[in-house]
Amino acid sequence: MLRYGLTGGIASGKSTVAAMLREHGFPVVEADRISHQLIEPGGAAYDAVIARFGRDILDGDRRISHSRLAAIVFHDRERLRQLNDILHPLVEREILRRFAEFESEGTHSVAFMEAALIFEAGFDRKLDGVIVAWCPPDQQLGRLMDRGMSEAEGRARMAAQMPAERKLAQATEKIDCSGPLDETRRQVDRLAARLQLASPRE
Repeated sequence: MLRYGLTGGIASGKSTVAAMLREHGFPVVEADRISHQLIEPGGAAYDAVIARFGRDILDGDRRISHSRLAAIVFHDRERLRQLNDILHPLVEREILRRFAEFESEGTHSVAFMEAALIFEAGFDRKLDGVIVAWCPPDQQLGRLMDRGMSEAEGRARMAAQMPAERKLAQATEKIDCSGPLDETRRQVDRLAARLQLASPRE
């Protein structure tokens, strides 16, 4: 089974591409969803994150507030690195476990992980290829502001990630998500057709 990554900057269109890949029958593991599960009460990273960032990140139900944690890490690169140092090894372990499950089922020739930080975390070295979904930075910012984020917060989130041009330079495949949805879908359809011809590794 081939193991592919799907990445792109925030609001670049990668979640839309992931949904389209699922429509074609490819399993897609979401790193963000795993990260959220890890910091839930009882999750493998819950205690470590509180120990690192303090109890002020907890809400009234003793859950880690994503907004409070984001307010800390997306304005301080060192604090973001500390969070990633806690989460990345655990996320990687869970993704590899799920890939192994898919492979043992023997029904998929390709499986995907969707994550914003594939290159930053060095996970690309454990994959057979990486698809990069992208759109121009001003479009990313506009989408974030349409979601209710302030311009300053949107720029801070974008600045915390690797620039699109660096991701694109390392991409196996590229999906331009700057145009109409139908054009994105046509690109994904062409990619899916190629991948469906891929043979599982011996």
